[in-house]
Amino acid sequence: MFISAIERVSKFTRPVNTIMRLYGGKQLIPGSATMFFVNEEGYAVTCKHVVEMIASSDHINNHFNQFKKERQGIVSDGKQKANLRGLEIKYKYNPDSVIQVKNNFVDCVDSMTGFTWHIHPTYDLAILKFNGYKTLHYQDCAKFLKNGNDIKQGKFLCRLGFPFPEFTNFMYNQSTDDIEWTREGISHSPQFPIEGMVTRFLAEQNKLYGIELSTPGLRGQSGGPLFDEKGRILGMQFSTKHLHLGFDLVDKEIMVNNGVKKISDYSFLHLGQCIHSETIKAFLREHNVKFYEED
Repeated sequence: MFISAIERVSKFTRPVNTIMRLYGGKQLIPGSATMFFVNEEGYAVTCKHVVEMIASSDHINNHFNQFKKERQGIVSDGKQKANLRGLEIKYKYNPDSVIQVKNNFVDCVDSMTGFTWHIHPTYDLAILKFNGYKTLHYQDCAKFLKNGNDIKQGKFLCRLGFPFPEFTNFMYNQSTDDIEWTREGISHSPQFPIEGMVTRFLAEQNKLYGIELSTPGLRGQSGGPLFDEKGRILGMQFSTKHLHLGFDLVDKEIMVNNGVKKISDYSFLHLGQCIHSETIKAFLREHNVKFYEED
């Protein structure tokens, strides 16, 4: 049903790959998010929380670099451990603190000097503009459904994103105490589509802004497009809500490997939430960003 639509949408849907390091170790944590391009001028749409993550990266990295400079000044004597602990308190570091974040924008542009972004004041929606590039690496741009009123309860739609990070092109450089992107390893994660039926609509103060789907949006699909069987864009995945079903099992006896075991299970229904295409288009118009529509 969605074969040709996925092929069409994949031409302008791209991952944001992320590596993160905690203060408590050198193990790197890979993650991902999604964006999709709306014109041939380097403009993409994604979630507000994705842009906020990108924006906070420089502050997090600069904070750690300053910490490293001060740490180098600690003398190796009997007070070294106490002085280091004092520095950790000053910088508010504990084993679970995020100390480094690096982002990689895969197959978007050849190079860039930076970003311009616009964050929606209410919804989890943002516009991201790539600056200073010479060549675009995406092959097409989104075509929004012209009439958003055609989106009805019961319609089957699809989302596309990058929820399961498989990229390995990163490392911890022990000599510089830094995390880095490398030319070795896997640089791409496979795209992952997931279908769902329109169950309900999302509104605030009697104003429609979103679409609810019968299946979850997966971690890493935030910012990914919601589209129909023709590849027309109807929205953008931004979160998943969890509804308690009430089918709870407590100390239920079942047979497992020829033995009786007691289990407990609390069932939830996981529903994807998407920003409506009409909300996205209104935000693009507000910031004079060109986009395309299709009947």
